[in-house]
Amino acid sequence: MTDPDEIFAISDETERARAIVKTFLEASMVPDPETAAKFIADDVVIHFTGKTRMSHPSEMAAYNANRYNWVKKDIERYDVAPGDGETIIYSTGTLYGEWPNGDKFEGNRYVDRFVVRGDRIVMIDVWNDSAERILKREAGQSEA
Repeated sequence: MTDPDEIFAISDETERARAIVKTFLEASMVPDPETAAKFIADDVVIHFTGKTRMSHPSEMAAYNANRYNWVKKDIERYDVAPGDGETIIYSTGTLYGEWPNGDKFEGNRYVDRFVVRGDRIVMIDVWNDSAERILKREAGQSEA
């Protein structure tokens, strides 16, 4: 598998946008919401799974703290799409971590979509399979 850092950079602008997203994700996974906040616009819109809307990385950390004991991303790739005055970046891969009951998990697919304008993230959309896995666990079914 190709290292996600070895993407083809279309331009300096798209490479800067990808670097902003990569650094934001690294800070978010610590979690270090104050460092992550340095990469977002003041009026950022963050859409999490389940129609949850947020406006700061600290809300993302609190949401994840309620859903997991801990969670990390295995980033498989970045897809970069330059636009007119903005760059769209998709980060895809899987989540791994520990549920509140202490059970470990891995292979939980995710897609994060970022809109970067200038040197700030202005929108984040987050999708993953956690809700499906939680429902299956609660029903006594295998997560696989």
